[in-house]
Amino acid sequence: MPVLALLCAVLVVGFEQLVEWKYGAVGLVGLLLLSVGIKAKSPAVSSAGALLLALLLAGPAL
Repeated sequence: MPVLALLCAVLVVGFEQLVEWKYGAVGLVGLLLLSVGIKAKSPAVSSAGALLLALLLAGPAL
């Protein structure tokens, strides 16, 4: 079990670093809002995080 927990932690941290590298601090805030909203069972917070990430993924509308 400790090996599985360590592996999950490494994957989560790696994913967070990837999001921050590709989308900057705003992407990290969106990911944080999404994960906090899911853990707190708050649809408003998780929706705000998902919307922020979706806007970043969509890119600039030209």
